[in-house]
Amino acid sequence: MAMLCADEYPHLDMDKVIRMCLIHDFGEAVTGDIPAFLKTEEHEQAEKEAVDALLQKLPPEIQGEFSSLFKEMQAMQTEEAKLYKALDNMEAVLSHNEAPISTWLPREYEENLTYGQENAAFSPWTKQLRKALRQDSVKKIQKESI
Repeated sequence: MAMLCADEYPHLDMDKVIRMCLIHDFGEAVTGDIPAFLKTEEHEQAEKEAVDALLQKLPPEIQGEFSSLFKEMQAMQTEEAKLYKALDNMEAVLSHNEAPISTWLPREYEENLTYGQENAAFSPWTKQLRKALRQDSVKKIQKESI
């Protein structure tokens, strides 16, 4: 997704955004992928510790680069971090829209309509993409109820 939207953000360091997207699940590779609406502070801390442990196994120069990226991602202050997070949220919605609705939990009907809106709000392009994904979710839900 980051590669596909690069032309929309010529002022951003898209290589950095792509690296953020690639490494954002390091912690979940160890702890498992817990749905955002079930994730607790304890889960977040376990993921952070898993990332730290994985980074310790890397060569120092890569460890430093990845550690800086993770800090930037967590701080959510740069446009690159904001774009990565918005794309991460929207990829989850897109995946749900592509999955059979029989796999959705009851709470996911509402979650798919609202998840990631706050992170998508940082730019007109991500707001429009989030709106299109919401429309796809609505169509899927309406088709289910027919």
